[in-house]
Amino acid sequence: MLDVEGLRKSFGGTVAAADVSFTLAPGGSLGLVGESGSGKTTIARMLVGLVTPDSGTITVNGRERAGRGKAARLRRAREIQMVFQDPYLSLDPRLTAAECLRTALRLHGKDRSRVSELLDQVGLGTREAGARPHQLSGGQRQRLAIARALAVEPSVLVLDEAVAALDVSIQAQILELLAQVRRDSGVALLFVSHDLAVVRHLCEDTLVLHRGVVVERGPVERVLAEPEHSYTRLLLDSVPRPGR
Repeated sequence: MLDVEGLRKSFGGTVAAADVSFTLAPGGSLGLVGESGSGKTTIARMLVGLVTPDSGTITVNGRERAGRGKAARLRRAREIQMVFQDPYLSLDPRLTAAECLRTALRLHGKDRSRVSELLDQVGLGTREAGARPHQLSGGQRQRLAIARALAVEPSVLVLDEAVAALDVSIQAQILELLAQVRRDSGVALLFVSHDLAVVRHLCEDTLVLHRGVVVERGPVERVLAEPEHSYTRLLLDSVPRPGR
């Protein structure tokens, strides 16, 4: 359903992504793992159109993500939506939660009466519906960002370090929410993270990136239990454990 082939991007003399290829099946879940600077966020931004690749193709449901004009941009937005690490920066501070969702629905020609349904889907109620972003907690803002992304019924939801800024208990709640959303809606998840424990919890497959290059790929449990590449082993060794 999502087919990425030979994706490459450089900034000056620095290669952020070097011939990256992968596929994501309908309703699947894939983790992009790597330390800061590994290229995973650049790849995520190329998928949603925030960064233009130097070369390579991105295809969704058999159609390459190309074309200019408002109609093409809206079509691409309906294919892939992104949830950022800090939702506060991507939410309009002037709009209440309900107004935020209503605006997204209107822009994409969706039924604006679905606001309550979307809020309920992510665990937000009447009180949060009338609140602006600064009146919501970090976890509530992230729930709103997820609801806004789901409003356009995307095929793929890209999550860029979407729980990294939250405390552990709220992280667990958001991860369970994402797993439930995937089960209920069939949306595919592409989860960008440096946290291997989070990827293990949410994803079936993973790509390990090092300096823009895919150094290992495969089912999460196999990669984490029997890593083949030295860089993957280094990432695993850096995970805090009891007594360390």
